[in-house]
Amino acid sequence: MVTSKGVGLAVPDWPTTFGYNMFLFPVSKWIGGVLFEHTHRLIASTVGFLTIILAIWLWRTEDRPAVRTLGLLAVGGVILQGILGGLRVTMLKDQIGIFHACLAQAFLGLIVLIAIVTTDFWRTLNQNSTVLNGQVHQRFRRVKQFAIVATTLIYVQLALGATMRHQHKDLAILDFPTANGAWIPDTSAAALAKINAWRDARALSDVDAVQIWLQMAHRFLAVLIGVGVITFATRIRQVQNASRVPVLSGLSIWWVVMFFLQFTLGAWTVWSNKAADIATAHVAVGAIMLSFGVTAWALCSRILQPATQ
Repeated sequence: MVTSKGVGLAVPDWPTTFGYNMFLFPVSKWIGGVLFEHTHRLIASTVGFLTIILAIWLWRTEDRPAVRTLGLLAVGGVILQGILGGLRVTMLKDQIGIFHACLAQAFLGLIVLIAIVTTDFWRTLNQNSTVLNGQVHQRFRRVKQFAIVATTLIYVQLALGATMRHQHKDLAILDFPTANGAWIPDTSAAALAKINAWRDARALSDVDAVQIWLQMAHRFLAVLIGVGVITFATRIRQVQNASRVPVLSGLSIWWVVMFFLQFTLGAWTVWSNKAADIATAHVAVGAIMLSFGVTAWALCSRILQPATQ
């Protein structure tokens, strides 16, 4: 909401808030854009404290060094995320905002992974791996590969979205499914001059070829993600022993549902000219899709592990 509403600098100082300790900033002053930006800071601080508690808990109770390391990585990630958020305010650099957004999604994926590997379900999941032999084992490996590819594409897609959002400009393409009235946009000098003349008449910011093709790349990648997610859902049902892990089958269905919801929200974002609530929902569902991808990837990896691990 902070980015969608363009209120990232509603609070001009950091780590203080208008000179106050951020935790002591008067509630009566939480108005307008300050409400979103200040609340964002408080939530971020809460996430940071919880992450430190999580890491301590993992270090004290976990007997798996790899899981302890995940906790330490989470602490490092949340500290870096907080610093990037502050630098975005003090240095006024959009590039920092893009990195800030990308790191947030990576941190979410890490927390999802920690949540999965600390369940009792995870410890017993690969007991069925002994029946995944021969051709079935190979087919399940391909299912895992689809999970990896789809998850990676989703992360790249979120990075592309962050790049467009943090340009803080109007959409480069205002129609969908066409692009400036064509399936493949014309970005020649003459076409751009005509497009910008039309936009100037409507008080919209000018665009260049890079901005147009960045948005087109976002659309093309959405199609590839759809293919990947649907293929994963189809292949998981073709594996004979997938029924032994019903959560993975159910996850694949919801992943497909989330894709279609995300695709609809993406189109709606264009049709609404990037309405704040719609754009925010689009980002949120993208984060959910990434979480599903990390989960699918992790579960497939666990099923393929020898039962002794």
